[in-house]
Amino acid sequence: MSKEAEKKWPAKRPTPIKRDIQNEKNRLRNKAFKSSVRTAMRQFESSLPKNNTAEIQDNLNTLYSLMDKGVKRGVYKINKASRTKMRLAARVAKV
Repeated sequence: MSKEAEKKWPAKRPTPIKRDIQNEKNRLRNKAFKSSVRTAMRQFESSLPKNNTAEIQDNLNTLYSLMDKGVKRGVYKINKASRTKMRLAARVAKV
């Protein structure tokens, strides 16, 4: 939790302090997970022009797996994951 937040809203009970700590941990965990998804997306994008089907399929499977894990963990909503996977599949179909 940031120092400014502690000074700005001093909690009078331990429960909101614990909730703030949990929220910050979850925010950092989600941020790291989304970063790994974006990295995998960049690898997928870079593999498309090469027309190497094995590499493209491997990157696509990795992205599918990450999106499904994100839904399971509550990082992404299921419709966002489905929409993203559909768009990725459409890009592979073009190649």
